[in-house]
Amino acid sequence: MKYYKKIRLANNMFCIIRNATMDDAKSVLENTKNIREETDFLLSYPDEINFSVEEKEEFLEDKENSSFEIQICALVDDRIIGLAGISAVGSKDKVKHRAEFGISIEKAYHGKGIGTALTKACIECAKTAGYRQLELEVVAENKNAIALYKKFGFNEIGCNPRGFCSRYTGWQELISMLLVLD
Repeated sequence: MKYYKKIRLANNMFCIIRNATMDDAKSVLENTKNIREETDFLLSYPDEINFSVEEKEEFLEDKENSSFEIQICALVDDRIIGLAGISAVGSKDKVKHRAEFGISIEKAYHGKGIGTALTKACIECAKTAGYRQLELEVVAENKNAIALYKKFGFNEIGCNPRGFCSRYTGWQELISMLLVLD
């Protein structure tokens, strides 16, 4: 799936929002590790990111050639500073209407409109792909992310008090959220 938009950020800088390609593999891996060093709100730690550049190239090529999934990157000054994506929950008839949504942005770029742009892009792509709902899980303490999701109409549908077991803080509650697209 392909996507491209150029946006002006709150600080008058420009940001390119586009699908990640094979050529982005090294930068995507670096960004993924960097963001995981900044926050405990994501699924994995930097030392758990074990993809080789070649494996990430293959992953991104699959996403680029897919009609149902996408990895989107946000670039400022030609550097990836955020990632978002949609992935199919499954291919069976009972679940093929569902997609999972994920997003991460470097802390230095929080509050500049990039999360809004990436979320909007993923919602557009999910609709184009024919999904009828987007799903996500978010750490309950991540109030900024929850506010972003609610701004787009995501609703809380449940919680798991022991969803994550952080190396640093112990149990973290996960909130399940859902956006109906049709």
